[in-house]
Amino acid sequence: MSKKLVSILLPAYNEEANFPLIDECMHRVMKDNPAYDWEILMVNDGSTDHTLQQMIRLREKDERFCYLDLSRNYGKEIAMMAGLDYVRGDAAIIMDADMQHPIDVIPQMLSAWEEGYEDVYAQRSNSRENWLKRTTSRAYYRVLQHVTNIPIQQDTGDFRLLDRSCIMALRQMRESERNTKGLYSWIGFRKHGITYWQQKRKQGASKWSFLQLLNLAINGLTSYTIAPLRLSTILGLFISAIAFIYLIYILITTCLYGDPVAGYPTIMVTILFLGGIQLFSIGIIGEYLGKIFNETKGRPGYFVESYNGQHV
Repeated sequence: MSKKLVSILLPAYNEEANFPLIDECMHRVMKDNPAYDWEILMVNDGSTDHTLQQMIRLREKDERFCYLDLSRNYGKEIAMMAGLDYVRGDAAIIMDADMQHPIDVIPQMLSAWEEGYEDVYAQRSNSRENWLKRTTSRAYYRVLQHVTNIPIQQDTGDFRLLDRSCIMALRQMRESERNTKGLYSWIGFRKHGITYWQQKRKQGASKWSFLQLLNLAINGLTSYTIAPLRLSTILGLFISAIAFIYLIYILITTCLYGDPVAGYPTIMVTILFLGGIQLFSIGIIGEYLGKIFNETKGRPGYFVESYNGQHV
């Protein structure tokens, strides 16, 4: 009976320094789990260092290592999309190329997969991020869980095992502005969580800037819920009600008591307040229109320079 093939997907951008560790960890995974055949698919997301050369070196030493070279830097979300298009395994394990995801969790993932779970996700029981980043991340996922109609796992990233059925489902999700963490929940399938301790990055630095994380968060909110649009509607109704009540109050006090109506300061405060609310609402509508604009172009999500050295 032939063995099941398990793919490990490693998106990488400027991770040249981490390849000795990748080499060591991946060979240890394959050695410690001989009941499976293995494919290590590395995705070069337009790196400007020697990441691609390191991938080629690993491929020349061991053909179980495969590499996909994208035509430019598209970002991690698109790099994962490309990797899922090319993995050949009966299951795929997505990991970060910085090796902060511990390989000791992989046997537990495989065991849960053999029990019939199709999406085995890893949940962080600790974090190497600073206090502000941890707090804002926790608050963001709490908001996302309340405003969407799909369950969003907290303290969970891309480190997970996906059965072939999940891979095939994700391949049908071709939107260009992706929030894959939401897609994992949207497609459904039987899920199982495993806790792990995030390891310290040994080489290099995180490629995620504050603006990139903010963009990812906005994408998450606008991709799976219309709650921001509803919020602007509620704000509009609330402010209109307050304005109407205030108008009645001014009429009563002026007619009954002869109180003078406040002039310039009141008008300026009202105009600035309403203008801010209007700009806020227009901005929310603009986010959704921008997503529609990008999706209606129908452009491919990415282009591939080569796959294992062969132009495709």
